[in-house]
Amino acid sequence: MECVRGWDRFWFVPTGPQTLGVIRVLAGSLILYTHLVWSMELSTFFGSQSVIPPDYRELLAGSNSMVWSHFDWLPSDAWLWPVHLLGLVVMLLFTVGLWTRVTSILTAILVISYANRATGALFGLDQINSLLAMYLAISPCGGWLSVDSLRERGSCLAPGPDSVMANIGTRMIQIHMCIVYLFAGMGKLQGSSWWNGEAIWGALATYEYQTLDLTFLAEASWLVNLLTWGTVAWEASYAFLVWPRLTRPFVLAFALFVHLGIGIAMGMMTFGLAMIIGNLAFVSPALIRSIMDCGSGRPAAT
Repeated sequence: MECVRGWDRFWFVPTGPQTLGVIRVLAGSLILYTHLVWSMELSTFFGSQSVIPPDYRELLAGSNSMVWSHFDWLPSDAWLWPVHLLGLVVMLLFTVGLWTRVTSILTAILVISYANRATGALFGLDQINSLLAMYLAISPCGGWLSVDSLRERGSCLAPGPDSVMANIGTRMIQIHMCIVYLFAGMGKLQGSSWWNGEAIWGALATYEYQTLDLTFLAEASWLVNLLTWGTVAWEASYAFLVWPRLTRPFVLAFALFVHLGIGIAMGMMTFGLAMIIGNLAFVSPALIRSIMDCGSGRPAAT
């Protein structure tokens, strides 16, 4: 049956590790940076006397939940810094692609563990970091642009073999990004300010989030309306328009515009970068390979 063959092609056709390699380097760098930032207030958020006690997590998730954190098992706060520094080393090794099969799994566990302990102080950035780390952990993300490639094949640009798990890991990121945007768009459609075109103005006029003064847009209500409706239409349609090759470049270009705009104008650059990195899952390994071939002066791969 054609539908069964299509399902098999979607999930089980071996693909190259180039896309996952790029995502690993970028997501790993962002993960390392965001966990370095925790170092500024490590005991405040993760110590035994933190502002977010473990009981608060149980209150939100329920006493019988499986939400755990390795910080719960430390015998005293004297272990905080050694354990934290060891975690940062693991994340660095994952980012550069050394022993990636192990460090990718450990990084995913650490990212989830930090998020579980800091319940109540989390934002969208932590959730996107978690989903990227989780799907990279099940894929051969160290197969390109990594120290592992350098050790095994003599060059970090020498890709590992095509594999089914590379395809599955990429597909999982793609599907999860579609779910994120679909529910974001559906949530916005429940708010009247998105229907009447005022929602973007509400964000731009809030001084708490301003890094650029865009209040001059009060004189251009038509542009505010256009940005508002364009954003919600893009989010609601992302899951449907990102798959066809004809519309995918426009969807991804809009993603770049939206998330860079949010980062620059509203001071949420790390979240914007995380979303852009997630969108890279829709860039094919063949395209990355062609770009690298052109950049090196070699004939483009066919």
